[in-house]
Amino acid sequence: MNPTIFITGASSGLGKATAKLFASKGWTVIAAMRYPEKETELTEWSNIHLLKLDISDSKQISEIASEAEKIGPVDVVLNNAAYGLMGPFEGIEDEQLASQINTNFLGTLLVTKSFLPYLRARKNGTIITVTSSTANIPYPFVSVYAATKSALEKWSEGMSYELKEWNIKIKTVVPAYMQTNFGNNAQMVSHPDYQSIFNQYITAMRADSSSKRDTPETIADIVYEAATDNREQLHYIAGALATSEYKWLRKEGIETVINEMNEHFFG
Repeated sequence: MNPTIFITGASSGLGKATAKLFASKGWTVIAAMRYPEKETELTEWSNIHLLKLDISDSKQISEIASEAEKIGPVDVVLNNAAYGLMGPFEGIEDEQLASQINTNFLGTLLVTKSFLPYLRARKNGTIITVTSSTANIPYPFVSVYAATKSALEKWSEGMSYELKEWNIKIKTVVPAYMQTNFGNNAQMVSHPDYQSIFNQYITAMRADSSSKRDTPETIADIVYEAATDNREQLHYIAGALATSEYKWLRKEGIETVINEMNEHFFG
């Protein structure tokens, strides 16, 4: 029987690139997304199955593992779904703050929890969670998004101990900003007292060459490596940009990195 991967947030970007890569390798792919009825590209693959899932909807999450297991026993769960919230923290509404945490962090935990009984029963499986270099590299105006990714890193580290008994590996794939529509699709917030420096930040970000960013296909290769290498490795730094950021952090230390970030973005 071909192995099976379940992917959240599979309608675009890294999720879609990963779905196509695993399908091309002969895997059965269960691609979960909010609006499967709108998907056209992945429906062309006979070994890709679409499921409806909004990871902010706890009722859908509670049923998703049983739906997926009807298609095939899931070997790998890829927690990929997330969205960006960008702007001054003080401008974030309480509802937006709760939504960011519920989607990026709590939703990922609940999806994983729904699959654990099946993986434990088989005493095998791999859980891979896509985090972000922002968990450790402090970019301005994405503090809540970065905090959710940092929380996922620490949760994964703790879970790696808990799941050893059942031969379940837990891993994170850690990319930097990719060549996707993530930035354009981010939920923007504002605050009048911060508008000047926020505009300055956005201008500096747009001036940075997008060619420095890795493609989703490059990061999908790292996801495939994490899913198939059978190593006990916990964190996979994914792509050239994330690798250079981590080398910079290790060499300079966090306080120097923050100072250099401030100089770069705000002069």
